[in-house]
Amino acid sequence: MKSFLAVYMGSEASRKASGWDALSEADRKARETSGIAAWGKWVADHRDAIVEMGAPLGKTLAVSKGGTEGIRNHLTGFTVVRAASHEAAAKLFEGHPHFTIFPGDSIEIMECLPIPGQ
Repeated sequence: MKSFLAVYMGSEASRKASGWDALSEADRKARETSGIAAWGKWVADHRDAIVEMGAPLGKTLAVSKGGTEGIRNHLTGFTVVRAASHEAAAKLFEGHPHFTIFPGDSIEIMECLPIPGQ
């Protein structure tokens, strides 16, 4: 089995296109409740494949030779899963609440490769 990092992606454009911000407070709360329940079901259904549940991601600081600065990107959260192949890992996220209920764009799945020489 291999490990894969799944990164939840979201943008202002997807949030706007979803109509999320146009929902009434009551409708948004109902959708959040539904989404959290669906996410919990996804976790329960894939419990054996999840290595690290991960977490939502907050504000970003980029560090480079030039120093540290606040930046914006489309990363909204992450999860680490184990699967037999890249395709099998991706299949775990088909129909995920991140983009079926919440206003997320997509989920990008990358294999966690071994460190060379170790």
